[in-house]
Amino acid sequence: MLFGKKKHPGTDGEKSYDPETQRPILRCSICTGEQVAGFKDIRSGKFEEVMLIRNRQELQEFMKMYGVSEVTKEY
Repeated sequence: MLFGKKKHPGTDGEKSYDPETQRPILRCSICTGEQVAGFKDIRSGKFEEVMLIRNRQELQEFMKMYGVSEVTKEY
């Protein structure tokens, strides 16, 4: 195959993050109540969105997917 599809991290079923440089965050909007789970780079402060959280079950799914035991909220 001359031109293959680009592989993106996490597309093979494995989900991971680097706990040395990233930490799991639940970003919450004060105005709308919207919650987005993702990872924040410890050094740069850049936030990488992973998924929208609409209920407790989706938060548990995010935590299970990445093997996270605790997610801090950030407003």
